Amino acid sequence: MKNNKLIIAAAGSGKTTFLVNQALAVESGAVLITTYTEANGREIRDRIVAKKGCMPSNITVQTWFAFLLQHGVRPYQSVLNDSIHSHDIGFFLSSEKSGKKLDAEGNPVLIKGRPIYWGGKDFLRYYFTSRFNIYSDKISKFVFNTDKATKGKLISRISRIYKNIYIDEVQDLAGFDLELIKLMFKSNSSVILVGDPRQVTYLTHHSTKYGKYANGQIKLFVEKELGKRIQCEVDETTLSASHRNNQAICEYSAKLYPDLPAPFACECDSCRVDDAHVGVFMIKPSEVDQYLSTYKPVQLRWSSASKINSNFPALNFGESKGATMDRVLIYPTNPMKEWIKNNAYALKNEGRSKLYVGLTRARLSSTIVMDYQESNCIDGVTFFTFTGNVVN
Repeated sequence: MKNNKLIIAAAGSGKTTFLVNQALAVESGAVLITTYTEANGREIRDRIVAKKGCMPSNITVQTWFAFLLQHGVRPYQSVLNDSIHSHDIGFFLSSEKSGKKLDAEGNPVLIKGRPIYWGGKDFLRYYFTSRFNIYSDKISKFVFNTDKATKGKLISRISRIYKNIYIDEVQDLAGFDLELIKLMFKSNSSVILVGDPRQVTYLTHHSTKYGKYANGQIKLFVEKELGKRIQCEVDETTLSASHRNNQAICEYSAKLYPDLPAPFACECDSCRVDDAHVGVFMIKPSEVDQYLSTYKPVQLRWSSASKINSNFPALNFGESKGATMDRVLIYPTNPMKEWIKNNAYALKNEGRSKLYVGLTRARLSSTIVMDYQESNCIDGVTFFTFTGNVVN
């Protein structure tokens, strides 16, 4: 029986393991697991091979963009424009809005200091580079319009190929990606969406389409936009326990998203480690070097421009997504510091998500580098010092 489902996952809840088990449990029919990043796709494949001993022939793991290019663009690529019928369509990953108009020297054409862009009427320049690589921020719109022009044949073809479609990291999808999810929900495939709305460190594009559902509002999209004819169950319990974070980290990180169900630490004996230094801490910059030497945390920062101790490992917040570490040392930005001092501070979505990702990488301790006054008190955070006892 067809069963569409959105599963809201907590950090460290075993999302990848869940998807792998779901896929391996399918006895008949092909399975597609699609995710946003290539790194996550490799992890899923590695988990399947480790558990099964091989990659089953009925399971395909692809990034979202690779899936759209193979099954959305190329099979019907000339439907919207005959001139591209014989071209080998490639892909261009754009980190910003694509399709800028350029002058003869290749510089952006500006009006009042702002770039201008090709519109949909200039089909080729709107969707493609000069080498016929489709822009990443336009690919889902191209696929949606192609399905519309073929009266649903594109999505119907996908549903005949894949009886089960699992979309991982769904919080990173946006704009016309959500239209495609609606169409898949209406198809004959069973569709399972899995993601953590608190971990939107990447977006497929920054479209104004469904803009109010960006930044992790996938549950609201499901509740408001599907209508009565499209069914999708919202599951907030199956993956609500963290097998990574201890309870102190769960409780403190949950403060960043008070409107979402708070994750909690699992009770698995194998996941819990006895250690004297466990929880969420704050340390002054003057004691960072000693802390790094003593506890060997991974340093997490906003970007490579952030000042750290280069003698110890470091990652950007976005790069650390999906990773599990024993301990992390977090270098917060100034807006993050304001939120730490006052949880009512209006921290922007990107900073909020990256701070959440940073805090939830650790099994044992998440420690924030920040000056503090011993007379102050920050709920959920313990002041740490080597010069005396830990300050509560």
